[in-house]
Amino acid sequence: MPPFIQFVLRRFISIPISLLVITLVIYAGVVLTTPVETRAMLYFPETNAHLTDEQVQHILDLIIERYHLNEPFPVQYAYWMGSLLRGEWGYSPSLNARVLPALIQRTPATAELALYSILLFIPLGLVAGLLSGWHVRSPYDNAVRFLAFLATSTPTFILALVLISFFYIGLGWFAPERLSLGISLSISPETFRSYTGFYTIDGLLNGRPDVTADAFRHLAMPVFTLSLVHWATLARISRAAILAERRRDYITAARARGVPEAKLIWKHAFRNMVAPAFTSLVLSAASLLTGVFVVEIIFRYNGISSIIVRSMDGIPDAQAALGFTVYSTIIVLTLMFLLDVLQALFHPLVREEALR
Repeated sequence: MPPFIQFVLRRFISIPISLLVITLVIYAGVVLTTPVETRAMLYFPETNAHLTDEQVQHILDLIIERYHLNEPFPVQYAYWMGSLLRGEWGYSPSLNARVLPALIQRTPATAELALYSILLFIPLGLVAGLLSGWHVRSPYDNAVRFLAFLATSTPTFILALVLISFFYIGLGWFAPERLSLGISLSISPETFRSYTGFYTIDGLLNGRPDVTADAFRHLAMPVFTLSLVHWATLARISRAAILAERRRDYITAARARGVPEAKLIWKHAFRNMVAPAFTSLVLSAASLLTGVFVVEIIFRYNGISSIIVRSMDGIPDAQAALGFTVYSTIIVLTLMFLLDVLQALFHPLVREEALR
């Protein structure tokens, strides 16, 4: 079997194993710290004033029996995992909806925010690091290093609050949430068809450039907030990679042959720099997906994070919280798998070392 296929199979098999371990820990944390009757109350129907204490207790007993909430932990976990595999993620009282459809419904908003953040920080980080390392100790290099230090030193929530204070409250240029109130009221299922779930794209497909423009205006602050720290990390690693690359013999030989500087940078050095920088891309992309939820909460961006916020309002909604955690874990593991495959595809040494 070719080494690349072996690498892909090993990485693919690691996904269900990792998911099993993570869900086991998560479910244990919920089950072992929450009393049975408290968890049963999450499934309790809308309370009626005429119900007696005996009737309430009877309903709770039926719920406990139906959902196996009083079984030993391994049995509870097996039933719960079986339900997940069947697509039955439970009902969320806080959302008043089934958990899995609610997660899927909010996924496009989170995916749109994450996608534009990735499309922003990857090219800017690679180019900034390349030019900074190639023109070492220049004013440009000093500026990139200073901005990278500042970006990695500023907590995400602090940056978000500063941007809101300056650009929204002060200047009124950009705004939180996903769309402005006027645009939201003008959109209805009868007149606006959702093709991708991305307002920036669906606005153009529906002949509504005003929706696209408004969506981009609301994306500006959260995308910048989410991208900045990852841009700084990628720029630093790219700079270190190009510093090592520019000292290699082939660069000296190419310069001696009179190869133009631009061709030397973009055709030779850049291609060899991307491989070591790809490791940072994998980690940054995974970290970005976990950080997107904090940004969504601060900017009131109605994505997946709204589920975890509502599940913690009042009595903790275990179904919504568990569903959010498992769904996020699946997304991160899938993304890590795809990026690992891409890294092995472009950098053979990665897969060779992994197979040793």
